[in-house]
Amino acid sequence: MNDDFAPLDWQGQALDCTACPQQALQRAQRCRPGHCCVQDRYARRVERFFAINPERANDFLDHPYFEVRALAAQRADRFRLPALLDDPDETVRCSAAQRLPERYLGTLIADPHREVRIRVALHLAPERLAVMMNDQDYYVRVVVARRLPEALLAALRDDPEAQVRIAVAQRLRPTELLPMIYDADPAVRAVVAQRLPPALLGPLREDPHWQVRYEVAQRIGAHNLGGLLTDDEAAVREMARQRRAQPLVASITAGGGSA
Repeated sequence: MNDDFAPLDWQGQALDCTACPQQALQRAQRCRPGHCCVQDRYARRVERFFAINPERANDFLDHPYFEVRALAAQRADRFRLPALLDDPDETVRCSAAQRLPERYLGTLIADPHREVRIRVALHLAPERLAVMMNDQDYYVRVVVARRLPEALLAALRDDPEAQVRIAVAQRLRPTELLPMIYDADPAVRAVVAQRLPPALLGPLREDPHWQVRYEVAQRIGAHNLGGLLTDDEAAVREMARQRRAQPLVASITAGGGSA
């Protein structure tokens, strides 16, 4: 099994197993070039090396190749990981952050790399996430919106990124959704239409986007369908007409059928 890549070291040079410090592992068949090798530049082979030899992970936390340090961090003793929070490579910092207790993550809240901050937002206690609500990266804010305590969510209703506002609309209490019926993005308004109490959907019956009106047609009271029955969009009209017919069908069924 060679993964179709020549066994080269992290600097692109041919591997020299005769000069490798891991010769004892080679003899024990716990290290094999082209398959599992800590000196290989191919991350999958390095990962296999640590899977087979996890006890060696501590020895490679200062290896010059970032992939080796990052993969070693996944299996090294946890008490060795705080030092990696200052590693020059974001992949290594992410690996360390994933395994460290939450109390260490505060130092990475302002990390220069988005992937590290995303990792922090995924693992930081929800009550500590308020400091990341204004992160410069939209996806960090999406993660924050998905985990932030409900009491703080309303502060993100006006976020400039629609994906963040969608995450907010999916979690806000229905009574706090009304200001979002005028959101600039139809995808946000569609989520609002899915979650607002049916009695409050009236203003969205005339929404400019048909997908929002379709969501309204599915949920608004049958007696409030109004113009949705003659909507310009066929899918909306059909849904509205199905909804209008439902009470009639229910009435006929309850009465035992027509005379």
